[in-house]
Amino acid sequence: MPKAVLLLSGGLDSTTLLAYAIHDGFDVHAMTFRYGQRHGSEIEAARRVAGQYAVREHVIVDIDLRMFGGSALTSETMPVPRDRQIGDAATAGIPITYVPARNTIFLSFALAWAEVLGAGDIFIGVNALDYSGYPDCRPEYIIAYERMANLGTRAGVEGVNPIHIRTPLIDLGKAQIVRLGLDLGVDFGLTQSCYDPAPDGSACGHCDACQLRLKGFAEAGTMDPARYL
Repeated sequence: MPKAVLLLSGGLDSTTLLAYAIHDGFDVHAMTFRYGQRHGSEIEAARRVAGQYAVREHVIVDIDLRMFGGSALTSETMPVPRDRQIGDAATAGIPITYVPARNTIFLSFALAWAEVLGAGDIFIGVNALDYSGYPDCRPEYIIAYERMANLGTRAGVEGVNPIHIRTPLIDLGKAQIVRLGLDLGVDFGLTQSCYDPAPDGSACGHCDACQLRLKGFAEAGTMDPARYL
């Protein structure tokens, strides 16, 4: 089984991605970040998911992006937008829930771990269709990062174990991701997608992430098992 590092947030997309990678025959090492986000429920969700799938190893990396600010997800005073019109992300602009350079930072940690493990594959659950408009979720960004990864690592330069950034969900709509997850037997009740959940972990139902998730389940013709306020 080829080794892979997979970025696991505990959300709908990354959990489907994990099920996909395991189904595809990868020996998965999962990486989750406690990066100063305003709630810890997604960390607990990632733990639940990693335990359910008995990944080879699950590490939780502590970094603090609050020191830079610039995002509603790392701020205690900047409110998370609610009931925002979710339309064409390309024309709607980049929302304040974008965390500056987050995927670049996450992928860099995953890249370092992959080199140590001798893993040639890094899985990330980015999506360029039903998403909130983040620039680091686009195909051109992933292509550029993969090229950089192979220019800046020993494994890539020596050509012994070239790095591949795997994004099997990137061209899927949210409903397609839900259907894929169901086909793979994913228990979406374990997952957490909300940007601003209640203290008990219940999703708000109004942030961008909740709206996209609910839209995906509705279009897939099934109920979302997540708890909502």
